[in-house]
Amino acid sequence: MMDTTTLRVTLEIQDLLVRYATGIDRRDWALFRSCFTEQCEADYRPFGRWRSAAEITDWMISAHEAYGHTLHRITNITPDIKGYSATCRSYVDVILQLRDSVDFHHGYGIYDDELVHSSEGWKIARRRYTLVKSGRNIEH
Repeated sequence: MMDTTTLRVTLEIQDLLVRYATGIDRRDWALFRSCFTEQCEADYRPFGRWRSAAEITDWMISAHEAYGHTLHRITNITPDIKGYSATCRSYVDVILQLRDSVDFHHGYGIYDDELVHSSEGWKIARRRYTLVKSGRNIEH
């Protein structure tokens, strides 16, 4: 059973990851950027690596220009909290619908995060994305 502090922090971390996904899906790039520390490290191989909140935000903007609706679903969030820092593994299931509203890309992956708590709340300091599967119009 979790104590109330651990439960509160776990919910705050879950909220961070939902804000990340919501920022992308709503194209709210200020919200998306606020999920990262300014000097974050993000490794999304095979897509790229970035060393700041500005760099990953610029890439996400350009990467999503060709798409209409997108759905980033983050599940199985498992934080390991150590005071004002935490590690967290979560799964991501992504649907990226092309603007023609017929074709789409679908992908599955894993996020391994190092998180820090700041005066603005929890933020992603380091992220490694592992691509599990992706393709065009793939079935579950």
